[in-house]
Amino acid sequence: MSQTMKSYQPTCSLEAIKARAEMYNKIRQFFAERNVLEVETPVLSQAGGTDVHLASVQVQRHIHGKLNTQYLQTSPEFPMKRLLASGSGPIFQICKVFRDDEHGRKHNSEFTMLEWYRPAMDLKALMHETADLLETCLAHRFGEIRPIILSYKHAFQDRLEINPLQASLKQLKDTAHRVGLNLDLGDDRLAYMDLLFSHFVEPSLGFDKPVFLTDFPPEMASLAKVKQDEDGEWVAARFEVYIEGLELANAYDELLDAEVLAARFEADNQERALQGLPVIPTDQYLLSALPHMPECSGIALGIDRLLMVVMNKMKIDQVIAFPAEIA
Repeated sequence: MSQTMKSYQPTCSLEAIKARAEMYNKIRQFFAERNVLEVETPVLSQAGGTDVHLASVQVQRHIHGKLNTQYLQTSPEFPMKRLLASGSGPIFQICKVFRDDEHGRKHNSEFTMLEWYRPAMDLKALMHETADLLETCLAHRFGEIRPIILSYKHAFQDRLEINPLQASLKQLKDTAHRVGLNLDLGDDRLAYMDLLFSHFVEPSLGFDKPVFLTDFPPEMASLAKVKQDEDGEWVAARFEVYIEGLELANAYDELLDAEVLAARFEADNQERALQGLPVIPTDQYLLSALPHMPECSGIALGIDRLLMVVMNKMKIDQVIAFPAEIA
């Protein structure tokens, strides 16, 4: 915060506040034209995301006089899937989400997410729709949006000459040391992959054109299906969107197998216990809903980061009124 700024003032300009309102109008108009229904779901839930790399904010509240530990959502995914299983059809939501102690140039622990789901739409069609939405919001900067589609594997091979789908733990460690990353992450193969990705792949993505990064390692499937790529290697059926080195969105060909998802939740919680992290109750309502969900693709997009690109800003504080430090 600058010395001239009074303590009560927002960190963003009035121009940014107005740009956000204008962007919301454009997004809502975009989905209205496509008959995608806007919905609202609770931000507090009795279950949370089990992902080892996401920390939920825990909240205590009374329900019918009984004290409950609940969780602020890291995404509206679970309740939105319950709506899909109940026959909602295509839906979208703009909402607040929370990830504990994530702060920095492009992070705030409370942020705004746009999430939408498209029954009967595959990932390729969702890529086209996402590009259309980005063009709606970013035409003033980039004109027509024509993204580059690049696989996670080829992004690694181009920059680090290693295939992350096949690389052993030793090969990943050796590659990290070769490029000067000497952190000891134990035997966590995914952690080394993330380290290399965040330092040598992600910062280079999306400067000529937006990049849609596809076909992630199957260990990163989360709530996506897995499939075989053109080389016969197993990959997660998902993509992420990058512009100017910034991850904007994350999309899945949605997993509909409740048994597989329950096993993934259990594996996450076992890893959480090993790392001394809180074990998170799994969402039994979601598992009950999953067999009734239609085949669909879904995507979550960071509104604040998109606004950073819209306004050509480098820090998230420049597009949100009151970051966590002064909220």
